[in-house]
Amino acid sequence: MKIKTLSITLAVILGLCTLPALATEIASIDVQKVVASSPKVQNLKKEQQDKGKEIYNFLEKANKEIARTTDIKAKEELQSKYSKQLSEKKDKIDKDYASKLKKLEDEISQIIAEQAKLKGYDMVVAKGVVLYGTNDITDDVIKAIKSAK
Repeated sequence: MKIKTLSITLAVILGLCTLPALATEIASIDVQKVVASSPKVQNLKKEQQDKGKEIYNFLEKANKEIARTTDIKAKEELQSKYSKQLSEKKDKIDKDYASKLKKLEDEISQIIAEQAKLKGYDMVVAKGVVLYGTNDITDDVIKAIKSAK
């Protein structure tokens, strides 16, 4: 029985001695700063603003036409027509935006992974999660994103 206990104790001690060899290198990243610095994200935001202006102009035109119409039945038909068109336009814009945003998120994640591997990190966590003890790779990732274009 003592030999079995001694063997288990020895195995635990040897296991603990190898833990430093299994240590994980962890980096942190300021995700908001990376996203805000991405030229592609900035272009997508501008594109969304432009599409918002298009929607506004569409609504202005529709409201003017509806206001000029005096026949109640015709006015209701115009309201229904423009309401449907507006809904279709907004749905298309939303789907397009979601698709492009997903693509950008994937690209940024890939660049983060590449930079982490390049620098020898096993894990990258959001900067807000860690108080102490990691290396910040935010600036390296921003440089990589800007050069990727």
